[in-house]
Amino acid sequence: MAARESALVRVLRIEGVPITAVLLLLVALCMVFAPEAFLSYRIYMSFLVSFSPLLIMAAGLTLLIAAGEIDLSFPSVVALSGWVLAYCIHEHEAPWLGLILALAAGALVGFLNGVVVARLGIPSIIATLATQFLWGGLTTGFSHGLSYSLGDIDELMVCKLFVDRIGPLPVQCLWALGLTVWLWLVLNRRPFGEHLLFIGDNVKVAGLVGVNTRREKTRAFTLMGVLAAFASVLLTLDNRSFFNTQGAGYLLQVMAAVFIGGTSVFGGKASLVGTAVGAYIIAMAEGGIVAAGVQGFWVRAVEGAVLLAAVIGYRFLQNPEKGLAPVRLLRSKLGSVDR
Repeated sequence: MAARESALVRVLRIEGVPITAVLLLLVALCMVFAPEAFLSYRIYMSFLVSFSPLLIMAAGLTLLIAAGEIDLSFPSVVALSGWVLAYCIHEHEAPWLGLILALAAGALVGFLNGVVVARLGIPSIIATLATQFLWGGLTTGFSHGLSYSLGDIDELMVCKLFVDRIGPLPVQCLWALGLTVWLWLVLNRRPFGEHLLFIGDNVKVAGLVGVNTRREKTRAFTLMGVLAAFASVLLTLDNRSFFNTQGAGYLLQVMAAVFIGGTSVFGGKASLVGTAVGAYIIAMAEGGIVAAGVQGFWVRAVEGAVLLAAVIGYRFLQNPEKGLAPVRLLRSKLGSVDR
């Protein structure tokens, strides 16, 4: 029994396995309560559409949290970059220029966040909370509070490249997964990722051994800005419209995906595989609850309960020895009674 348990522990310690087990359990429950929807592949393809921008932002935030920092401004980057892209398409019919400028806007915001946090020493939670209001307000001012309908842009090459479909598979999920794989390699195979984890574990020691902590933090914030901008491009093109609050609902969802996936809130430990699975859980939670027939005004409450159960299930599977301790204790007590 001990050998089997130790083998189970080794399997569950593989990156992403515990949270994947939680995802499979949730899918099984959805199939039981809403078989008409969840026994068809189409609903999983629809989840991939909302999953893609969520994963891109969550992957970027994973690297920042690994370094012991946080970014609360990325929803405003989504709005700002979306406006830049929509303005170029709507007013000038220049989608490629809009794409470049949207990514540049995200990089600028991220770089300024990095300067304020790494160079001026302002705590990231305070600095990025302030810049969230700043850039969100500027976006509202630039757009005059108006929304843009981009009309029929399906034939534009930029749409075909980023938000088309290959059969039933949305192209944006390939971009999201490709970026996540690249970031996994950066985090686990490149000095930049090693430095971020080192900084998150102990920033003073990292500085003492020669890591340029200011530079690496600035790079991480800049990368987060670019990824949030790219997520905004996918959202804007997929919706065929821009509205100045289009990033507002993502803050808690992205953070939930990161922490459900097993990234430590204290830094020094991160799992991009877990983040990817966590993002899919977030993407399917609301749709699955609605498909199961839960009334609209209960959706948020049930969604919160599902996410809490996912976190508890992940923690149990991540530390099965600790979770099985009560079972072993009860077994030993029963055995002593029998004797």
